[in-house]
Amino acid sequence: MATMNMIQAINSAMDVMLERDRGTVVFGEDVGYFGGVFRCTAGLQKKYGKERVFDAPIAEGGILATAIGMGVYGLRPVVEIQFADYIYPAFDQLVSEAARLRYRSGGEFWAPITVRSPCGGGIFGGQTHSQSPEAVFTHVCGLKTVIPSNPVDAKGLLIAAIEDDDPVVFFEPKRIYNGPFEGYHDRPLVPWSKHPLGEVPDGYYRIELGKAAIVREGAAVTVLAYGTMVHVAQAGAAEAGVDAEIIDLRTLVPLDIDCIVASVKKTGRCVIVHEATKTSGFGAELMAQVQELCFAHLEAPIVRVTGWDTPYPHAFEWEYFPGPDRVKRALLKVMEG
Repeated sequence: MATMNMIQAINSAMDVMLERDRGTVVFGEDVGYFGGVFRCTAGLQKKYGKERVFDAPIAEGGILATAIGMGVYGLRPVVEIQFADYIYPAFDQLVSEAARLRYRSGGEFWAPITVRSPCGGGIFGGQTHSQSPEAVFTHVCGLKTVIPSNPVDAKGLLIAAIEDDDPVVFFEPKRIYNGPFEGYHDRPLVPWSKHPLGEVPDGYYRIELGKAAIVREGAAVTVLAYGTMVHVAQAGAAEAGVDAEIIDLRTLVPLDIDCIVASVKKTGRCVIVHEATKTSGFGAELMAQVQELCFAHLEAPIVRVTGWDTPYPHAFEWEYFPGPDRVKRALLKVMEG
């Protein structure tokens, strides 16, 4: 076991799969010689050669189209879109081709591709480098959507995604890439950021897609979160002094609805936390399913803590970013119900 941050764990997952499966290839913008803008692919081209780890033009639609063709012919491409904000030019290829291929061919062809992309804010990336577009992809039948919150999960989930025969969109929260993170300028160290380092098993292991994890057991209220917000939720619950059960969804599609329902039926209350904008965010789907399946057990209205319905502001990032204080207020509010 080695202590890793999320970048190192993701790199290790690709290293394992490149060595294990000759059909695995890695490509995208600056992922080869440079090792990726966040260094997630550092050293892989040197180890496995330019035919298996290589750079692609700045053309996201072309990257995905190439990956689909590779998948049809038996390879397992792992492609990187440098920022989630720039994944939209590839959206048509993902939705109209990759997600539909198995269905439209009657199971004769499929697209075993993994699309990695850094997402979210908290690093002063501004409106064009901080988006969290996961809800857009959860709406598309045929796509799986994964967002890890820690290095151990990141490695196991990415290996499972690469091995999956369906296309997987694998979002990586930039805020927790490197471990402890200090604020900029006059911003002090954010205490709840001292988390994303973990003991990561060596070699091959996988974490099944569609299985949530209970990261904090409790009996008073269920908190549903994923990615960076798992850590924010833990900090908020500690500040509120509430006996909250915190569930890390890990995979949005497929969703571990059984885990969610069992927890909400136990606690009778639910708070949903995500960084993306509120309107039509994935929290709305979670809210609907909890309402449908747990209505008779709810003792208070479901509460959401989310980003605002605005572009991600550079100058007011910490006012936008859902922090522990907002989670604390939501928990106290729902406990009053």
